[in-house]
Amino acid sequence: MTAGIPAVGQLAGSQVRLALLAATAAPSVHNSQPWRFVLTDTAIELHADPDRALPATDPAQQELVLACGAALLNLRLAVRGFGMRPDIRLLPDPLRPTLLATVRPQGFQSLTVGERSLREAITRRRTNRRPFRPDPVPADVLAELHEAAGREHATLETLTVGQLTELRGLLRQAHEIQWRDPAFRAEWRAWTGRPDGQSDGVPARSAGPVPEARDEWLFRDFGSTRERLPGKDFEPEPRIVVIGSFHDLPLARVQAGQAMQRVLLTATASGLAASFLPQVVEVAQTRAALREILGGVWPQTVLRLGYGSPVAATPRRSLARVLESVLAEKDSSRSRTPAGW
Repeated sequence: MTAGIPAVGQLAGSQVRLALLAATAAPSVHNSQPWRFVLTDTAIELHADPDRALPATDPAQQELVLACGAALLNLRLAVRGFGMRPDIRLLPDPLRPTLLATVRPQGFQSLTVGERSLREAITRRRTNRRPFRPDPVPADVLAELHEAAGREHATLETLTVGQLTELRGLLRQAHEIQWRDPAFRAEWRAWTGRPDGQSDGVPARSAGPVPEARDEWLFRDFGSTRERLPGKDFEPEPRIVVIGSFHDLPLARVQAGQAMQRVLLTATASGLAASFLPQVVEVAQTRAALREILGGVWPQTVLRLGYGSPVAATPRRSLARVLESVLAEKDSSRSRTPAGW
């Protein structure tokens, strides 16, 4: 299918291919890559793929939608990189619940300096699960991250010392709840610590060090069968931020996913590394507690930011695996409703 990718609107087939490659570089829980794309004469359709859901880790498919939102932001930037203006429609068809967005390249518009910086950061962005240096994140960079989230109709919440203490306890509580669940443990082992050569999941080389009892922050290690990293000590005061929204409907989650990716790309362009602390939003009771801490803002994801050493990219599925024909989509999409919608 990828050998003959057709033109879409004013995008040539070769440009569509590059735009899709950019979209699939987005992060996703356990690198599950839960998206599908359908090409029409005028639009690129972005669909959630319920078959890639992780029911034990992400029971409401909240993180699935966030990942698709991140892919959408990358797709938008890629289209802009060709000097075109993407017309974006979110959740355009209630009869096709997996259809999260349509992207129609319409008209020409010069790429801004800021957009070029973000577009170039797409291939450099990594989820860095290793220790960061203790250097603080500068205030002006943090201000840019706040602005980045706001541009996508979401918020970036920074926490006080007292709130960080509460969050640390919630992370540990969420970890313990998940780890008591045999289904979660089986799902986690199936998707993490994978050998090289896989097209999805978290490979062992991209995993972080094994948590230790003395660690103040419980960072997910993605494969506790590996040897411990020498000299691994996480930064004593990690910069933790929360991407939030003012409601929790699917629209807010798509927007929050775009905000998350704009924040991550802005951080990458500024030389920062990032990783996720997803446990607290994956468990309903700890997510509710974090929402109370935030004064009613819905927490969509939690990010750890800092300055880290280079890490390898995680693998991606081929475009042939994520593209579907228009006819197949029309026949199948109506019956594949994501959970929690």
